[in-house]
Amino acid sequence: MKTDVKLAEFDASKTCDELVAWIRNTVTRELKKRGAIVGMSGGIDSSVVAALCMKALGPSRVVGVAIPEKDSSPVSLRLASMLADRLNINLKVEDITGALDGLSSYERRDEAIKREFPEYVAGDLFKITLQSNPILDTKLNIFTGTILDVSGKETSKRLSANNYLQIVAASNMKQRLRMTILYYHAELRNYAVVGTGNKNEHDLGFFVKFGDGGSDLQPIGHLFKTQIYKLASLLDIPETIINREPTTDTYPAEVSQEDFFFRLPFEKMDYIWEAVERGLSAEEIAHALHLTSRQVQNVIEDITRKQRSTEYLRLPALRVSREN
Repeated sequence: MKTDVKLAEFDASKTCDELVAWIRNTVTRELKKRGAIVGMSGGIDSSVVAALCMKALGPSRVVGVAIPEKDSSPVSLRLASMLADRLNINLKVEDITGALDGLSSYERRDEAIKREFPEYVAGDLFKITLQSNPILDTKLNIFTGTILDVSGKETSKRLSANNYLQIVAASNMKQRLRMTILYYHAELRNYAVVGTGNKNEHDLGFFVKFGDGGSDLQPIGHLFKTQIYKLASLLDIPETIINREPTTDTYPAEVSQEDFFFRLPFEKMDYIWEAVERGLSAEEIAHALHLTSRQVQNVIEDITRKQRSTEYLRLPALRVSREN
């Protein structure tokens, strides 16, 4: 058995150069667009993509778009503005609270929350989390809702399927409206919309179809989150952005991406995932991480299950084949 299992070497400098060249060629030659639109959330992924686009196309041909709404953390806009200033790119701010109100997004969400929590009052903080942890147990992915009243008291319970679906369907309007805004700015300038999703999000289905999954190109969709951090350091992304915990920035109460969906630190998940892709066994990975083979196998099965159950998100619209 191998005793020194390491992550494959990741050359951040070489990857950066390759991505800059790829973005430049894809935007200008393949798509025949004049520049790039990047939705900027103040998170590390969108910050890295904005910096890569600036290097590829120049600051005058990159426009960042921040799209807050009333549930967004004010930190998101502050960090997006700080990065835009550092990159010397134009930042447009589009608040979509009114549009979401017009679509009854908050009302539909709150209706479902109140069925679960009769004591809930619109304006109370709310979040959704997953309770399973593939290293610690083999529980199915069960979503739990939590409300925090004005006194700070937390109440949690497992969400029924119907209420969970309504909350998510109403909340997904946010990502789809953001995509609409991004394409408005893109078509206004004959620019391309550049996606900001990484491999963890894309391959495991942590995105909204025709929402944050909607773009013309995806420069970091093949990179693990841990690799994005290495690119961020190379690209001189501010430490405040690098050190910010990745969040969904969707619900009134902040919730990390780990608590909401991934359930593992990115360092451990990426290590196991990447090692499996290189053909290493669960035993070899377990030895390197000081885990049991069963724990590693649980993680592998969780990754596989998420990939399988979200495959429909990555499919193009299905069409009738000639054989039919």
